[in-house]
Amino acid sequence: MVVCNASETMQPASWLLFLFSLLGFLSLLNLSFTFCRWIFITFLRPPKNLNNYGSWALITGATDGIGKAFAFQLAQKGLHLILEVVAGVRGMQKVIVGENIDVGVLVNNVGVTYPVARYFHEVEEDVWIKVVKVNVEGTSLVTKAVIEGMVERKKGGAIVNIGSGAAIVVPSHPLYAIYAASKA
Repeated sequence: MVVCNASETMQPASWLLFLFSLLGFLSLLNLSFTFCRWIFITFLRPPKNLNNYGSWALITGATDGIGKAFAFQLAQKGLHLILEVVAGVRGMQKVIVGENIDVGVLVNNVGVTYPVARYFHEVEEDVWIKVVKVNVEGTSLVTKAVIEGMVERKKGGAIVNIGSGAAIVVPSHPLYAIYAASKA
């Protein structure tokens, strides 16, 4: 007759229980830390003083909607605004450098799409080239024009690129594929 001690038979099971309990506790601790950090960043952390980056803000696409709202908010914070670029990106860069304008905040909000919803193969070439030129090339050139001054001043800066729900809400968005891809 073999006699087994109850503590000897439960030993492997208690180590497994301890291991899984420890993993669960660490996961819960990580989740709690992430949640507390989100609460702090969202509700408790003091806002940044954007004037520390520079006294000017450049906002593309500021005539309506989100861009217009950004313009009002940044003006309330005491920043001078550049709202339109009539001379094009290269002309704007010459003015910023020539007049030593310290742009500290850039909001890339501009975006164009085609006038009628169409499948990719139905969009004329000149239309989709315009969409890509404004939404991708224009945004990149404006960022390049402003970021050089931010780096030279060594005060940092804030660059906000506004995307579109067309790339997120309906990921395939077949009737605005070019716009969705350029504003993703």
